[in-house]
Amino acid sequence: MESVMDLNNVILLNREATEQASDARAVLARAYDLLGDELVLASSFSVEDMALIHIACSIVERPRVFTLDTGRLHEETYHIMEEARKRYPIRLEVHTPDRAELESLLREKGLYSFYESIENRKECCRIRKVVPLQRALSSCRGWATGLRSAQSNTRLRLAPFELDTAHGDRLKINPLHAWSDDDLWSFIRENGIPYNSLHDAGFPSIGCAPCTRAIQPGEDIRAGRWWWELPEHKECGLHQ
Repeated sequence: MESVMDLNNVILLNREATEQASDARAVLARAYDLLGDELVLASSFSVEDMALIHIACSIVERPRVFTLDTGRLHEETYHIMEEARKRYPIRLEVHTPDRAELESLLREKGLYSFYESIENRKECCRIRKVVPLQRALSSCRGWATGLRSAQSNTRLRLAPFELDTAHGDRLKINPLHAWSDDDLWSFIRENGIPYNSLHDAGFPSIGCAPCTRAIQPGEDIRAGRWWWELPEHKECGLHQ
């Protein structure tokens, strides 16, 4: 199989995807055609990720899915993780922070250093998310995400296919890139897909418990993530 890990081929893939409009299944199916079992779904078990898992299971028998258990997730997130594992025939890979590195951080800076500065918050995200992500991606040539352009200003230029130069020129696939909130929730309801109960409590975006709050009417959907920081800083380093 010819490699797809170069910019020219990614441009061609995006041209194909543009012709398909917002057909998420077609985008993901094309990725599976190219990568087969070397494609893995990244999942925090958000409503987007549940939609992505549902679509993947209509394309392949047992899709690979990885999740990053930071050790500080909401209890509701663990519940939906277990529900997804029971309902869908996924091969779930759970990646956790390096124990020694995490213990060193907690010993030197305590439990809540991320509130003190952007540098501290990014350090916490690096240990709990970025390093485990690198481990998760070591066994694949491409990864699919539930990212959508409508989620934040930092994601407005999202494309269905991207060359992930930050992680060894892997192919990064964003099948839901063009979906609106209405598109997403219509798909969830029409297909009876389970989702994290926090979404019904005002949490459109869900991360670690200390770094996520419910939003108020009229706020940006990612306003509840790292709410003490400016919008341009509200990424954890997973999606660059």
